[in-house]
Amino acid sequence: MKIKMLVIASALLANAAIAGDADFTLVNKTGYPIRSVHIAPAKSKTWGDDRLGEGILSPNKARLIKFASKAHCLQSLSITFDDDGSEVEWDDFDLCELNKITLKYNRKTGDVSADEE
Repeated sequence: MKIKMLVIASALLANAAIAGDADFTLVNKTGYPIRSVHIAPAKSKTWGDDRLGEGILSPNKARLIKFASKAHCLQSLSITFDDDGSEVEWDDFDLCELNKITLKYNRKTGDVSADEE
């Protein structure tokens, strides 16, 4: 009986650990180098710290972004491009449900889009 309860408890803890993981891979398909990535709960626009850290996310490259907060799964992203300092936003990503975000941007038209996986 003790072994069965330990197995059940271990399974529950493993599921809780997986459920708390809202990390995602960010893929830059914008055509421009990205200098910074900021995340904020959807509609708040009080941006947090730069999640990219040191370095630049070059076009056609990917980076793992750590995000463990399940309190607010629905998040928006703000990025700053390295080449001209312009900022662009993408809204309403459910970071608790996806593993990869591929950002796209047409600078001439201002259109933003993203593929989610």
